[in-house]
Amino acid sequence: MNAYTKYFVKKFLWYFLTLLIAVSLNFMLPRLIQGNPVSMIASQVTQGMTDSDSIKKVYETFMVEFGIDKPIGTQFLIYVKNLLTGNLGTSFGLYPKKVTDILASAVPWTVGLQLPAILTGWILGNILGAVAAYRKGVLDKVIFPAALFVNSIPFFTLAIIMLYIFGLTLHWFPLSGGYDYQMMPNLSLEFIGSVIRHHTLPFLSIVLVTIGGQAIGMREMSIYELNSDYVLYSKLLGIRDSTIAKYVFKNAMLPQITGLALSIGTMVGGSLICEIVFSYPGIGTWLFTAIRQLDYPLISGCTLLIAVTVLLANFTIEIIYGIVDPRIKAAQAEEH
Repeated sequence: MNAYTKYFVKKFLWYFLTLLIAVSLNFMLPRLIQGNPVSMIASQVTQGMTDSDSIKKVYETFMVEFGIDKPIGTQFLIYVKNLLTGNLGTSFGLYPKKVTDILASAVPWTVGLQLPAILTGWILGNILGAVAAYRKGVLDKVIFPAALFVNSIPFFTLAIIMLYIFGLTLHWFPLSGGYDYQMMPNLSLEFIGSVIRHHTLPFLSIVLVTIGGQAIGMREMSIYELNSDYVLYSKLLGIRDSTIAKYVFKNAMLPQITGLALSIGTMVGGSLICEIVFSYPGIGTWLFTAIRQLDYPLISGCTLLIAVTVLLANFTIEIIYGIVDPRIKAAQAEEH
């Protein structure tokens, strides 16, 4: 077994163990929330009923239906067995709708909102941060404070401000939803235009905060690299500034690439606040709804999706680093 294979297997085992722990917590944590979800569902179904035996029968039927009548250990084994077959269960709050169907309809909205916003913010933020570090002067004095200010604004605060100004006051953009409620999803220009109008404000609120964070990170890493010994040595050797800058920003980009991978991995969970503010039909909104309704299967489905995407993003970046980063290659060779 060569050094890289050993590195890969070691990382895989650690992430697999983390996944097992995440699955266990994913099952247990929703069940620690106070309240009985079946009581809520049964009370809605039995509204207007006066016969206590009939009400009790409805309650017991739902307990059996959702498997909550079984011991917690048995429930966990059933949960794991269902996971292995791709079955995330039936939603309590939207019974009899399957959790997989709910997530399948929500994921495109979340990815369509988050992925372009994260990539746009990451690219613009890194360009601004690199320019601020390299050019210094007025650019640095303007870009750095502006980035620091924007980055200090929470997602939900900026979203609410933008919603109030551009939606409620100026009426330039819709206040909520993913498209006009009276429309049916289709590929017409009218529907696409409606989606873009509803998409704009949440997109901008994420982009602006992302730009601030990335600009600060890139500026700090670039300044650190510019003050490194190898840069001074290269200048003494007479190497051109453009060549030095290429290596400086290549090294400064490594942590930023890690940040991008983590942002993409956590975008499902990171969209929670933004989607709630704009009532956007993504994973975040469904997770919030599931928590309010004590919908165990839907909570578990959303959090499992978040956990898996985060672990995949981290694992992927670890493997890529093992291939491209000379320092990790050297460490692998030493271990071998």
